[in-house]
This record gives sequence, structure tokens and C-alpha cells, in this order.
Amino acid sequence: MEKTLRQYDKALAICKDVFIKKTKDYGTAWRILRSSSLTDQLFIKASRIRSIEELTEQKVDEAVDSEYIGLVNYSIMALIQMAVPESEGLEWSLEKVEKLYDNYVAQTRDLMIAKNHDYGEAWRDMRISSLTDLILMKLLRVKQIEDNEGKTLISEGLDANYMDMANYALFALIKLDEKEKK
Repeated sequence: MEKTLRQYDKALAICKDVFIKKTKDYGTAWRILRSSSLTDQLFIKASRIRSIEELTEQKVDEAVDSEYIGLVNYSIMALIQMAVPESEGLEWSLEKVEKLYDNYVAQTRDLMIAKNHDYGEAWRDMRISSLTDLILMKLLRVKQIEDNEGKTLISEGLDANYMDMANYALFALIKLDEKEKK
């Protein structure tokens, strides 16, 4: 588990670095997005990854790992959007957004630790393409929950699904890094 935490934290640091730099470039323009729009953005990124996995030719020269980074960051944005009302405005200081980012990353990391313990690091034996498919499945579930106005009868809510997607994307980043080092 220590190896996983080191790799996870390294991948997460890369995601946060991208998030902070984009926040410096664009501010918090993403605050204008409704939750459903963030879900659709996640769907676009995951669909692109799946398409690249299945195609023999890639026409846009952008690495798949950047899409997984986007999946992590958009998942964290969605968690923030769910928790912070529109009345808090669109433009936030870097300090405020970083504090919120760190809070939801910590919750997502805690969930990974608990599930990783219970599942015995099964993700290490999975294919990256299966992680992509699980993200897409979670997105379809999220869309259904959103269509049901956030109500579920027995299933976990939106927040758990966003955290799971972030964790699957982080696992994919770890596996891509390991593959690159071979």
C-alpha cells in the first residue's frame, strides 16, 4: 500500500499542478458550468480516451495522460460545484480554490485508501481500458442520477461517483507511468 500511496500522490501532484496553472491562466471560469455540463465534459474526455484506445490512428497529437488528468480535475471541480452555492460568485482567489481542491482531493484519497484495502489492490491487475470503461459507466450512472434530480433509492450519490472516477483516472495515470518506465 505504501507504493500505491507514493504513486498516487505523485500522480495527484501532477493533476494539481495542471489545475493551479490553469486557474492562474483562466481564473475560475468553470464556476459558470452547471453540474450536468461538468458531467458532459467528463464524458467527452473519457470518450476520447476510449476512442484512442480503439483506433489505430490518432489525429490530435495530445497524450492520453492529459485526458486522465482532466478527468481527475473535472471530477474535483464537480465535487466543488455540488458543495458551493452559486451565490458564492464565479471568481475566486487562488487560495480559496486551492483550499477547496485540497479538501476534495483529501476526501477522494481517503476513499481510495479504504476501497483499496477492501479490494486488495485489484486495480493493479486491470487493464487501463477497463478503467476507462468503468469511468464511462460511472458517467452514465451520474447522468441518470442527474436526470432523477439527484435522487437514488439504494445507490451511492453523485459525490461518491465523482470520487470513484477521479480514483480510476489516477490508477490509469499510475499504470501509464509504470508502462512508460518498462
